[in-house]
Order: sequence, then C-alpha cells, then structure tokens
Amino acid sequence: MDSKTIFMAFFIVNTLVSCAYPCLGQEDVDDKPLVNPAEFDTLDALSPASQEYNIYMLENLPPKYKTYLGTCADKMGPSGISECNEDVLSEILTNKPVSRECCLMVVRAGKECYMEIRKFMFRLYQLKRFASQVSFKTNEVWNRCSAEVESPSSSHDHMI
Repeated sequence: MDSKTIFMAFFIVNTLVSCAYPCLGQEDVDDKPLVNPAEFDTLDALSPASQEYNIYMLENLPPKYKTYLGTCADKMGPSGISECNEDVLSEILTNKPVSRECCLMVVRAGKECYMEIRKFMFRLYQLKRFASQVSFKTNEVWNRCSAEVESPSSSHDHMI
C-alpha cells in the first residue's frame, strides 16, 4: 500500500470514529468558556470587510432557507429573536445561563429551528471562528432549556 492509501484509510476511520463518538474528538469544554465574559460585548464589532462578508452571505442564501429562518424566528416570538438570541449566544460562548423565559422561547421554536438559527448565527463573520467548537454547547443549551421548561417542578400548571 502506498502512503496516500494509508492516509485515506486513516482519515476515513478517524472521521467515522469522531462521528460515532463525538466526545473523543472534543476537549472538555464544559467549564471553559470560549469567550471571556468581559469581552462578549465586543464580538459584534464589525469592520467594513466583515459587513460585506455578512451581506454577501445573506444575499446568497437560498430564498427557502431565508423563509425557514424567518418562520423559526417568528416561533420564538417578537422579543425572542432579538433579546433571547444574545443570551443564548452568551451561554454558548461564556457559559452564562439564559433565563427561564428565554428557555421558554427556545423550546417554543422547537429543536430543529433552534439548531438551524444557531448554525446560521455561527456563519456570520464575527462568530464563524467558533463554528467548529460550538455544536456540543449548542446541544447542551437545548437540553438544559428543554429539561428546565418541561420539568414538573418548574411548571405552574401542576399547582392545585
């Protein structure tokens, strides 16, 4: 076997193992924030070039995808996408937990919408550098919010 064949075999096996066991390919990020909480507010600073990148990316999204994202945003409610979005990003990047109210909006949108909005957000210029590191935290936020919203002890409906 030549070295190219060995490399390809290694690459394929490594890819399959990381897909089957994602925790093997990840550093323990549970306690370590991706962004220093004090620096979180500076993430939205855009240069003209980064604004052009975002505009180009938005203009080239398929129309059906833009409509889908809009529908997902609507499911979160009028304040959900603006107020809650920053809180969710903060939890993903700095480990600062979102409020129960924000969790309600996230769960109201549904997991598919939540995940798609996050995937879109991490395509934006100012956040794309974190895209490869956030899938675990994105799922973690969903799991925490859905558990918090759906737990009987946190619901007022069970009071008599």
